[in-house]
Amino acid sequence: MSQRRVTVSTMSFDQPLPAALSPSRLKDFQECPRRFQYSNVERLRQPATVATTKGNVVHHILEHLFHLPPAERSHDAALSLREAAFAHEVTEDIQADIDWASCEAQMRLDVDAILETYFEMEDPSSIEAIGVERNIAATINDAPLRGILDRLDQNDDGSITIVDYKTGKPPRAGYENDALANSQIYAALCEAEIGQLPTNIRLLYVAHGSTLDVAVSPVVVSARAKSAATVWQRINTFYADGEFPADPSPRTCRWCAYKDVCRERGVPVPV
Repeated sequence: MSQRRVTVSTMSFDQPLPAALSPSRLKDFQECPRRFQYSNVERLRQPATVATTKGNVVHHILEHLFHLPPAERSHDAALSLREAAFAHEVTEDIQADIDWASCEAQMRLDVDAILETYFEMEDPSSIEAIGVERNIAATINDAPLRGILDRLDQNDDGSITIVDYKTGKPPRAGYENDALANSQIYAALCEAEIGQLPTNIRLLYVAHGSTLDVAVSPVVVSARAKSAATVWQRINTFYADGEFPADPSPRTCRWCAYKDVCRERGVPVPV
């Protein structure tokens, strides 16, 4: 259970708020407003992890695979994109964060295995992707929202499907709605920017070979957008007050990159 929110000291911010609220920023705030402050207002760097780096490499490969003509989207083509992906995503700073010398060999094996699994899940040569790593933004309910779609597919009947690659584990039973939250914001953005609400959201868990494919509910999408607008109002209030309260708890603090910063500033971070 989350502890009572903690306000340590009031300050003013020299840095501006982000111009728009993305699903990742929304999640930061919902889990702990102080994390949002560190990441998106003070812009303190978060060290990379092996998991996030691996995910970025896989996303890079699949993005560039879909830049090829459909007939050229083969497994061999994907493998040929690996070195460019590693060179682009595993910078010197990231190598230092993740101890690259100790994890490189395993990460390369993992990426190869993920690509093999991906090609067992779908045939990219048969897919009409009308958007790849597409930036999408709109103001909804007075809140500026933005996101990046991994892929937007057009179906045979003219409807569209949001596709999101996941390199982590599929959600446990009963937690599917949490996994869909980001894509439901993307659906609201599609409706606002391009005038068409997607009919489906498809999450491809490419490291595990499983798919979560659900029909889009206009009611749920509208509720997600309204919730994001409420969060945006609260963000502006906390920013004007000069303080985003901390919300320490064992669950949120355990993996937070900023827990040492919180401790230094007097927040009672759980051990």
